[in-house]
Amino acid sequence: MYSEVATLQAVLEGVPLPAQKRDLIRYAREQKEGGGGAVRLLDRIRDREYSSLDEVGEELAAVQPQKSTADSQLPRDESGQPPGGDNYLKQGPTPGAVRHDAPPDNPPQKALEEQTKTQNKQQAKQKEMLGEEDG
Repeated sequence: MYSEVATLQAVLEGVPLPAQKRDLIRYAREQKEGGGGAVRLLDRIRDREYSSLDEVGEELAAVQPQKSTADSQLPRDESGQPPGGDNYLKQGPTPGAVRHDAPPDNPPQKALEEQTKTQNKQQAKQKEMLGEEDG
């Protein structure tokens, strides 16, 4: 179907636009090559004015996405602070700063020390499994 539409558009190349369906059919009949097949295709389009050959092609074989008739939803309000809070807009925020709302029973230093212990245990176990010596 798409190749027939492309052929039709080639046959109609040069038709004065905008044009009514009857004008397109008349122009297609005047063409020496492809006029018969073009007329059969043009019989299938709606009787209206066409501003471009692409409109004619869309009428026969739609390739463009359909326009939504439903109203688009309005954007919602933002849901609070942006990521990083006030630092989001600062030109030179302090990286790695401790947040003011860090839990008092789990200070960042304590968490880092526990992670380091865990990593050292894992590293020792890997060396043991691989038969490596401390060195």
